[in-house]
Amino acid sequence: MAERSLLRVENLTTQFELPAKGLFKPPVFLTAVNNVSFDLAEGRTLGIVGESGCGKSTLGRSILRLLKSQKGRVLWQGRNLLDLTEEEMRAARRDMQIIFQDPIASLDPRMTVGDIIAEPLTVFETKLSKAERTQRVREIMSAVGLVPEMINRYPHEFSGGQAQRIGIARAIVTKPKLIVCDEPVSALDVSIQGQVITLLRRLRKEFGLTLIFISHDLSVVRLISDDVLVLYLGRVVESGDCATVFDHPAHPYTQALFSAAPIPDPKLARLRTRIRLQGDPPSPLNPPKGCVFSPRCWKATDICRTEMPPTEEVRPGQRAACYHMDRP
Repeated sequence: MAERSLLRVENLTTQFELPAKGLFKPPVFLTAVNNVSFDLAEGRTLGIVGESGCGKSTLGRSILRLLKSQKGRVLWQGRNLLDLTEEEMRAARRDMQIIFQDPIASLDPRMTVGDIIAEPLTVFETKLSKAERTQRVREIMSAVGLVPEMINRYPHEFSGGQAQRIGIARAIVTKPKLIVCDEPVSALDVSIQGQVITLLRRLRKEFGLTLIFISHDLSVVRLISDDVLVLYLGRVVESGDCATVFDHPAHPYTQALFSAAPIPDPKLARLRTRIRLQGDPPSPLNPPKGCVFSPRCWKATDICRTEMPPTEEVRPGQRAACYHMDRP
């Protein structure tokens, strides 16, 4: 697999301004993504995991500049996307697409499936004739497992799994290099989830795609990802090769998160030690000093509550931010 860096994110921070709580008080800022950095090599799949509200989807949309970031750089093939004009960013989006979480809500009910899939072509490949666009749409429909004869049907005539295939077809019709998959299987039945994951793995090989796969389902992330990024309260607490992080989690939060994942074998499930965290995640409006996980961490000491831990290498291909991480 190619190791050339396709995407590099450096110290990315995304904040949302909330209304002030008084007439003369300053506005309040919620930091959803806090100083996130990572590299993504061409042809690989990066899984992003964490609890609900940890900033996974915000990170994915910030990379595509669907949300405005206040700090950092998003280097796409050497160019900082945050410095591009709207016109330059519009052209760059041909190579970057997104698959949304809710397959039905992401499709315009007034448009036929053919028009939905062809819409990116009308924006990015204006020289194609109508016949050429239709032919491309039929080819892509076949590639994602849809019958081309369904081209004139409307979204309400499809099941959730079929609707997600339409969303995938729309994302790959321009033959992009990067696709952000924002929890693409969370709204589907388990059997359909497996089919969509198998489809994404096949399309990655056929089209040479690089994927960012956002999910709270750890088993799905382990199945499809080459690398994994663990977020907590908008910060990266651990990252690295997927197999290494899953087999040897170093950060206490990663250990607790993985221990909560269900195991299909009841005998193995009974033998596993479950880590139960106390309390709820802190509010991003008022994050704790030092390590953001310290209020819920059973290993926390005074230094954890006052100083932010640096990110250090645990093993080759694995990094974590913790003063008391498990080391080999």
